[in-house]
Amino acid sequence: MSVAGAFNALKSSTLISWKSTGKLQQTLAACVERTGSTLHSGTTCTVKLWPEFAGRGRYFDLRSKFIPASIHCVQESPLCTTLAKDGCKIRTVEHLLSALEAMGVDNCRIQIDSAHHDVEVPIFDGSASAWVEAIEQVGLEVAVDHCGNNAEKMAPSLKEPVYVQRKDSFMVAFPCERVCITYGIDFPQVIISSCDIAYSKVLPEVQEPKRVRPSFYNKKL
Repeated sequence: MSVAGAFNALKSSTLISWKSTGKLQQTLAACVERTGSTLHSGTTCTVKLWPEFAGRGRYFDLRSKFIPASIHCVQESPLCTTLAKDGCKIRTVEHLLSALEAMGVDNCRIQIDSAHHDVEVPIFDGSASAWVEAIEQVGLEVAVDHCGNNAEKMAPSLKEPVYVQRKDSFMVAFPCERVCITYGIDFPQVIISSCDIAYSKVLPEVQEPKRVRPSFYNKKL
């Protein structure tokens, strides 16, 4: 299956079901701001993470144009994950969104201060570490809706295997009651060389940000 095909498949409700985690949705306890350089464009970008109401989810706010952090907004792009909607693009969102997920931030407005419609999230050290530290700085609280009610947190569950391959790279996902990740990389021409990582954790307690957040490349240096 191609990458585009995998995106379309995962957008289909036939592959994904939603299960209760037995937890309440959370959000940030306060706003936190970070500024840094971007990887591909080399510009400086400021990002503010704001608390949000329950049920709103995670989304980007670019000059009052909103882009949900959803697979429905994913645009295929090389070397980064890009979200696009209504002529606006947010690039290199993967580290920030990974940190929000790992830390249990279910609802968050991600404001990016830029005069452009095509922007990029700061790269920092190449990992999610800076974002994890920012979230830890302000902490979390139970999210409520406009009426003051909390909401149950749901988690996606894969119904059947999904396989994606491009040249000599591939990824496969299987239905499982546990979060089990095996990852391998081999770049003989660069300092990273090769590595293999295995990770397993029982749902729903999947977040261990202090273990997984540092950049492997940064640690090797």
